[in-house]
Amino acid sequence: MTKKLYYTSTKTSQWETQIRETFEENGFYYITLEETAFYPEGGGQPADTGKIEGITVLDVIKSNDGRILHKTEKRPGSDMVHCEIDWSRRFDHMQQHSGQHLLSAVCRELFDAYTVSFHLGKEYLTIDITSGSKWTEVHTAAVEKQVNQYIIENREILIYYVTKEQLQTLPVVKMPKVSENIRIVEIEGIEYNPCGGTHVERTGEIGLIKIFKTEKQKEHTRLYFKCGFRALDDFSESLGILSALSTKFNTGRTEILNRVEKLENDYKQLLSANENLKLENAKYLADTLLAENVGGFISHIFEDSSMKELLYLSGTIVKKEKVIVLLASRKEQKVILSHSGSLPLHCGQYFKAELSSYNGKGGGNEQTAQAGFASQNDLMAFYQYTVEKLGQNPGE
Repeated sequence: MTKKLYYTSTKTSQWETQIRETFEENGFYYITLEETAFYPEGGGQPADTGKIEGITVLDVIKSNDGRILHKTEKRPGSDMVHCEIDWSRRFDHMQQHSGQHLLSAVCRELFDAYTVSFHLGKEYLTIDITSGSKWTEVHTAAVEKQVNQYIIENREILIYYVTKEQLQTLPVVKMPKVSENIRIVEIEGIEYNPCGGTHVERTGEIGLIKIFKTEKQKEHTRLYFKCGFRALDDFSESLGILSALSTKFNTGRTEILNRVEKLENDYKQLLSANENLKLENAKYLADTLLAENVGGFISHIFEDSSMKELLYLSGTIVKKEKVIVLLASRKEQKVILSHSGSLPLHCGQYFKAELSSYNGKGGGNEQTAQAGFASQNDLMAFYQYTVEKLGQNPGE
């Protein structure tokens, strides 16, 4: 059986060992070693990566028969090999996993909220806790303060094995799935937790825990957080963004929100003013198009107008006179057909009968219909056809 250095010596990152066996499957090699510090994925913690004799270890798997399999693209040239794990990745996992134990313990301690699931991803971690709908920012702040207090106190994290009988004397968080070789992770004075993952030796090595988001998950609450260097990197990135905004606005960090709110208000006022100008322009365009009215039919193609603008324009026109209006937008590749309701044309039925011949999709009611087209050519073909069928001149 392979000696598991990731349990007996969690800080071992390089070692020499002997290959026990190698087999090939689906184009990959699977190697077992006499000793390994490569942790196989399990218990929510991802597998280690690294190199065996310079060959990249793609994955580490614990097989059904208990073997630790190291997945590579080729086999080492010798049986005695030098192994090296990606230590920054391993230590990150240790910080995150130990941090999760500590955070879950504090949630139970302060608010009787138990962890029901744990996820350790590449960017962030989450735990789902049994808080119902009562969890608030006050709870988050209290948990975050206490968990970082325990980090400052640098509590010892002990790892040892107990028998099934010894387990009965410990106030464990949950009962283990195994009945032999029960591995306990004890945070001094805080909790006893059956766990097969790798951990730091003292809470101080976690460095920092920052909860940056919470969200409701049915009857649970999900906490998003980062520990150690992940939290530091996140802080550095956020600080960089904040400093850039501070420079851009030429103001202190505390004033940035006020400046953003002012920009939002100014933007809303500009949007309102722009909307009013568009409406005034629509009234002017309506009068201009009505002046070109030929036989009760008005048509026009607009290059950049939106359908919202054309809807308002057509509505303005048909309120003034009993005419049929056909307007097109090249920008959006759409048309609108409308009238006041006093004419014998059913716009929706007309579109239903004619659109399919021009790869158009749309519809509407008796007075107004809209349609979109797959191409400019289809749009123009339908437009010209409708002008010829319903009116005399395109009005361009």
